[in-house]
Amino acid sequence: MSANKADLICTHHLLNVPSTVTKPKKSDDSHVPITIPHENNGFRINQTILNDLVTKKDLQTLQKLGGVAGVAYCLETNLDGGINGTAEDFMRRRVVFGSNTYSETQTVKSFSFFVRKAFKDHTIMILLGCALLSLLGIGIKDHGGAFKESCYNGGSIFVAVLVLVAFSAVGNYWQNRQLDKLSRVSKNIQIDIIRGGQRQQISIFDVVVGDIVYLKMGDKVPADGLFLDGHSLQVDKSSMAEDRNHVEVNLRQNPFLASSAKVINGFARMLVTSVGTNTAYGQMMNLISRDKKEKTPLQKRVRKLAWSIRKVSDLVLVVLLVVNYFTRNTGDDRDGNIGCYGCKTKANDPLNAIKGIVAGAAIVISTASPEGLLFVVKLTLTYAMKRMMADNLMVRRPSACETMRSITTICTNKTGTLTLNQMKVKNFWLGQKPMDEVASSPSSISPRLVELILQGVALNTMEGASNGSSRLMGFEFFGSPTEKALLSWAALELKMDMEKLKQNYSILFVQTFNPHKKRSGVMIKNKDNNTDALHVHWKGAAEMILAMCSSYYDASGNTKDMNGEERMKFELIIDEMATSGLRCVAFAHKLVSQEEGKGLKEKKKLKEESLTLLGLAGIEDPCRSEVKEAVEHCCCAGVKIKMITGDNVSTARAIAIECGILQSGDEDREGSIMEGEVFRNYTLKERMEKVDNICVLARSSPLDKLLMVQCLKLKGQVVAVSGINDSLVLKEAHVGLSLGIHGTGVAKESSDIVIVDDNYTTIAMALRWGRCVYNNIQKFIQFQLTITIATVVINLVATISTCTVPLTTAELLWVNLIIGMLGALALATEPPTSELMEKSPVGPMERLITSIMWRNVLAQALYQIGVLLILQFKGESFFGLTEARNSTLIFNSFVLCQIFNVFNARKLEKKNVFKDVCKNWKLLGIVGIMILLQVIMEEFLKQFADRELNWFTWGTCIAIAAGSWPIGAIVKCISVPELQS
Repeated sequence: MSANKADLICTHHLLNVPSTVTKPKKSDDSHVPITIPHENNGFRINQTILNDLVTKKDLQTLQKLGGVAGVAYCLETNLDGGINGTAEDFMRRRVVFGSNTYSETQTVKSFSFFVRKAFKDHTIMILLGCALLSLLGIGIKDHGGAFKESCYNGGSIFVAVLVLVAFSAVGNYWQNRQLDKLSRVSKNIQIDIIRGGQRQQISIFDVVVGDIVYLKMGDKVPADGLFLDGHSLQVDKSSMAEDRNHVEVNLRQNPFLASSAKVINGFARMLVTSVGTNTAYGQMMNLISRDKKEKTPLQKRVRKLAWSIRKVSDLVLVVLLVVNYFTRNTGDDRDGNIGCYGCKTKANDPLNAIKGIVAGAAIVISTASPEGLLFVVKLTLTYAMKRMMADNLMVRRPSACETMRSITTICTNKTGTLTLNQMKVKNFWLGQKPMDEVASSPSSISPRLVELILQGVALNTMEGASNGSSRLMGFEFFGSPTEKALLSWAALELKMDMEKLKQNYSILFVQTFNPHKKRSGVMIKNKDNNTDALHVHWKGAAEMILAMCSSYYDASGNTKDMNGEERMKFELIIDEMATSGLRCVAFAHKLVSQEEGKGLKEKKKLKEESLTLLGLAGIEDPCRSEVKEAVEHCCCAGVKIKMITGDNVSTARAIAIECGILQSGDEDREGSIMEGEVFRNYTLKERMEKVDNICVLARSSPLDKLLMVQCLKLKGQVVAVSGINDSLVLKEAHVGLSLGIHGTGVAKESSDIVIVDDNYTTIAMALRWGRCVYNNIQKFIQFQLTITIATVVINLVATISTCTVPLTTAELLWVNLIIGMLGALALATEPPTSELMEKSPVGPMERLITSIMWRNVLAQALYQIGVLLILQFKGESFFGLTEARNSTLIFNSFVLCQIFNVFNARKLEKKNVFKDVCKNWKLLGIVGIMILLQVIMEEFLKQFADRELNWFTWGTCIAIAAGSWPIGAIVKCISVPELQS
């Protein structure tokens, strides 16, 4: 074998490496290292071999390398403590084997890309065409200042185009960066690993080759790797293949784990062999374009609205052109008769025609640009998504922001959402006595019973402990809050030595926690005595474990039969703890012969009957203090809250009452509290009849949750669901809400919004934000419609009446595009308010423009039309102004009306439009910019220098604009019927 093709180690010498070996000694003759090529930077294996191991499932090569232990040795990984974890080692592995990232087709695009894209927009292209048409007047003989006007009109359109392109490019560039940041954050899943002997959580992007990763049910495999140890591990590889069968992974037949596979059962540790683009999943992702241009439902509705406005504006353009034509070709004959007469074309006739076309086109384009409306919707969504991150809401799908406004029912889990998820063992019963009473005389507690309880706590778990940074007995416990509470209790109260237990006992078979049966089991044997019987331990929901028991241990370690009377006593103990809001967990034990244990292992099913009860634990998980108020706000907003939990009925009832989900008297109402099994066994018709009345679904499984969501959807409800490991339910709901702290990677990937802090009040905030986004878009539409209607009607009436357009092309573009865009930006910054939670949910099919909005739009538009037309026809004589200065007065009044109307648009129904306005400094800042720009336009630009306004005319403009405020307040006193959807 040549040096440059060497596999870094003489593989045939590794065949006899024991599986327990962590790092073969260099002096061992059975391991002969080969000269290490420079490109591998000291590692005894190269990336090609590592890639082929998993992608080709090459068991033969793996055996030649000495199995997983041999690969770990080549990667300088300690099977117990992982890689050493130093910064130098971390960077060395990244340089040699790459980082756990992949380059998607969708990247952060440059600013120049969005500039080019903006220039390709057909609205911009039409405006440029209008500018060129206007500048054609430069080549026509100047008559009465036409040359100057052509230069100004063409130049002003070019300036408007540049401003629009800059505005669009900056906005889209910012939006792209924000979405990219949100995308990276949403993919930044925390992974459990061990480095330097310390178990810790790191970002999935920081996983390197050689890392040892902990996997449990619901996790997503972060990279390609090899199975180290674990039990009952099954994965779903449907993300990489069409085959959806659950694949069992074990050390002998199939130790290969592929990136992106989902763990659907069991737990394990894996050795990472390939990351990022070196994995098959990473290579596939490199070829997939993520630049999806999928429109949200609201964007589709806004586009439809914009094109409807465009059609009306096209009709107005035709009218203007017809009017322009007839005014240029009609007149009086010598006898005073009006008619159409042919005449010689004058030099400035082409210029006048061009002016008419440009003015008409400017009205159409500036008042009905679909791209402008869509841009505002995208801007509002992006801004809201960024703000929601500050409120612990990570939006994975923008459409979810819109859907939250329509939510009528929230199905929430209990643990960690309604409660603090800070669990602590409050009570523990030995037999029929609480441990506190028995502990007064420690000698009365049987050492054998303590040993059995410790076995059930420490070994019947897929979690564990590591030495180091913990303050508790030198250990740090990992896993679910329930597991950590039990392990911590055992360490404190029973002086549990977890490492000693693991050294003394070997785990033969594990039956992992089943969400349907609410229990888990383990079969173990004593390593010191192979002739002893095997121990089967069960742990789970107290009433379910109790049903499997036929006897129990008392505190002295004596076994007693459990007859009907004794069983009722235990049921009473469980019910008392549950009524106090405690989660009840029971431990049971069974001795089986080695022969029987071998049969159980082959059947992959542990003994489930004739068990002996070891004890009962009552675990406290306090409710969040702020949850009750949040639930009240949701109820006031017309949103029903349903709690779905795995706890028993008594515990669920106590928590639901404390949180306000069950009001006084509701708990006695038939069907308000139901067990998942009962609901599941109903027919579809019965479920549809009862689902509305259910407030609490106890002892539920993921299937029960799915059935409830499906029934609610069939009844026309819009449903949001929170979940930890309920990927199917999260996908089924209209909005899936995964939990950021305790939710699994698969659940987060299936959800629309991640609740970063697992808090129910954050779910209520998501509801408020959803309504805020929709409300802000409605505010902008009302604001824009007012400008559109006023602009079109004023120009149409003035053109028909006087054959002149009161607003020039530049002024039209200024009002509709610059002032309009800034107004939209100001309204997009409106934060969610408590008023939004005083209304009922907005249905997904309800009209985007409500009757209330039409009332406000027509009132403001008619006011502006009336005042400005009066100024058009009577302004010169009334104020003693010249024609030019009167035109300036009209334009300035019109712009200030729009600026003042921003405040009217803030409140669609409330009369006080200034409420909390001082809290929104962004809106005030943007309005200030709009006023400043208008002052600069009027006072300093050359086009307006000859007709600048004095203090009196400025005051007149402000008074006219301010008149929109009392008009807005008065019109809101008029009630209007709701339009049908």
